[in-house]
Amino acid sequence: MSGNEKSKARTEQVKGKAKEAAGRAVGNERLEAEGRAEQSKGDARQAKEKAKDAFRH
Repeated sequence: MSGNEKSKARTEQVKGKAKEAAGRAVGNERLEAEGRAEQSKGDARQAKEKAKDAFRH
């Protein structure tokens, strides 16, 4: 996994968790959903990079 893509994936996951927690804390369902979506995007990016790495070796 390239370092740049790996860091992007991790950043998206962390930002998503923070948004989800903030949304839950203030009772904002939209913010909570945005956080979950951002986490999913980070998970997908990470899975894509892991698959690319698997085919390289």
